[in-house]
Amino acid sequence: MSHPTRNVAKPAPGTSVGRAGAIMVVSLFLSRVLGLVREMVMSGKFGADINTDTYTLAFSIPDLLFFLVAGGALSSAFIPVFTEYYSQDKEDDAWHIFSVVATIMASVVLAFIVVAWIFAEPLARLVAPGKTDPAEIAEIAFMSRIVLPAQFAFFVGGLMFGTLYARKVFAVPGLGPNVYNLGIIVGALFISNVVTPSIAGMSWGALVGAIVGNLVIPAIVMHRMGSQYRPSFDVSHPGVQKVFKLMLPVILGLSLPGVYDLISRYFGSFYAAGVNSWLKYANVLMQAPLGVFGQSLAIAVFPALSQFYAKGEMRAYQAQLNATLRQVLFITIPVSLLMAVASRPIVVAIFQHGQFTAASTVPVAELLSIFSIGVWAWCLHPVLMRAFFAIQHSVTPIVLGTITTFLYLGTIQLLRPSMEYRAIPAASSVSALVLVVMLLVAIQRRIGGIDFPGLAMTAGKSLLGGIVFAGVTYALLQWPTLANLQTNKLGSVAVLLAVCVPGIVLYYAIATALRMPEAATLDRAMARFRRNRTHPDSE
Repeated sequence: MSHPTRNVAKPAPGTSVGRAGAIMVVSLFLSRVLGLVREMVMSGKFGADINTDTYTLAFSIPDLLFFLVAGGALSSAFIPVFTEYYSQDKEDDAWHIFSVVATIMASVVLAFIVVAWIFAEPLARLVAPGKTDPAEIAEIAFMSRIVLPAQFAFFVGGLMFGTLYARKVFAVPGLGPNVYNLGIIVGALFISNVVTPSIAGMSWGALVGAIVGNLVIPAIVMHRMGSQYRPSFDVSHPGVQKVFKLMLPVILGLSLPGVYDLISRYFGSFYAAGVNSWLKYANVLMQAPLGVFGQSLAIAVFPALSQFYAKGEMRAYQAQLNATLRQVLFITIPVSLLMAVASRPIVVAIFQHGQFTAASTVPVAELLSIFSIGVWAWCLHPVLMRAFFAIQHSVTPIVLGTITTFLYLGTIQLLRPSMEYRAIPAASSVSALVLVVMLLVAIQRRIGGIDFPGLAMTAGKSLLGGIVFAGVTYALLQWPTLANLQTNKLGSVAVLLAVCVPGIVLYYAIATALRMPEAATLDRAMARFRRNRTHPDSE
C-alpha cells in the first residue's frame, strides 16, 4: 500500500538538539515513571516469588528472538541511511529503502515467531537451565507464546520510528514505550483477574500495549504525514545493501547490552525462588536514569550527528558529541552516588507494599547498590553507540561489545563462588566501565576530536560535587528520626524528598562555584523556560 507524498515541510537542518532532547527526556521520563508504576503494581500484587520469576523468564524467549535477528541494530542501521537520502532530497529512494527493509525483516521475524512458538518449551529449558520443575517450564513457555507476537510490533515499529526520527518527529516514538507500559499495568490490574495463571494477565497486556504503541499509532501518524510503503524484496538498491551491511556485524556479534538480560536471567535461574525477581526489580531501578538521561540524549543527538556526518561537517559532529558526553557525566555521576547511598529508601518507596515485604527489600536494595556503581557508564554507552552508527560504522562497537560480553561472563564466573547472585550486578558495573573506555578510545581513533581533558575535568568536578551531595544525603539518612521513617512507603518518599531536594541544590551550587559549563547550560534552559512562561509567543 502506498500513499502519495504530500507537501509536508521538512524541518530546518539546524533543528535544536536541545529541544529534541527535551522532548525525549519528557517522553522517556514518563516511560520510566510508568515502568516503575508497572513494577510497583507487579510487586504489590504478586510479590517476588516463583510466579514472578516465571513471568520474568518468559520474556527470555522473545528477547532471544530479538537478539538473533539483530533487532537492536535494525533501526540504528536504518536511521542514518534513511536520513542520508531524505536530507539530500532523494525521498523516493528513502521510501524505497524503508519498504524493502520493512518487507524483508517483517517476513524474517514472522518466520522466527512461528518457530519459537512451536519450540517454546525446549527454548524455555535453554534460557532458564536452573529451572527443572516441568510445571515451571510449561508456565514459562505458555507466557512466552503470548508475548512472542509483540516482537513483530517492535521490529516494524522500530523502522517506522526511524523514519519519524529522521524527520525530527520525536513525540510519537516517545509514546511507544508508554503505551506498552500502560498495557502491562492494565493487564496486571484487570486482565489478571480473568486469566489463569493470573500473572499471565501482564503478558496479555504487554502484547496489546506493544501492538497499539508500536504499530497502530505510528502507522496512523505516518499515513497522515504522507509516508510511502510498497511491499518489495528488491535488494539491489545500494541504500538497502548499506543497511544490511551495517547490521551484519551485530548479527555476528554478541554485544553486551543486547544479551545482558538474557545472561542475567540465565544465571539467576540457578538460585532460589525470588532471585530472578530481585534482579529484575533492582535492574529496573538502575535502568531509570539510563532511560531518562542516557537514552533520551542519545536518541535526540543521533539525527544531528547523522546529518553532520552526511554533510561532512565533522567539527560540528565532534563538538556536539563532546557536549553531550559532558552533559551525561554531569547528570549521572551524582545520580550513581545517590542510588548507592539511598538504595534502601528508594526500594521501600517504590516497591514495598502488598505482597512485596521488607524481607524482599533487603536483597533488592543490596543489588541496587552494586548496580549503581556502573550507572553513569551505562548512560554514556548509548551516546557512544549512536556516535558510531551516525558515521555508518557498526563493526567496532559490536566487536568491543562482544569482547565485553565475554568479560561479563568471565567476571560472573569469577565472582560467583564468593558473591553468588550478587556477582551479576557486580560484573555488570565492571563491564560497563571497561566498555565505555574502549568505545571512547575507538571513536577518537575513528573521527578524532574527542576532548579527553574536558571530559576528565567534567567527570572530576561532578565526582567532587557528587561525593559532597551523597555524603550529606547518607548522613541525613542515618539520623535516627529520618531512619525510623524509612520503614514504610510514605515515610521513605518523604525522607527522599527531604534529603534529595536540598542535595540537588547543593550539587548545583558546587557546580556553579566550580564554573562547570553544564551548570551554565542549565541556567540558560531555566531562563528560556521562565521566558516562555511569561511570553509564550516569543519564539
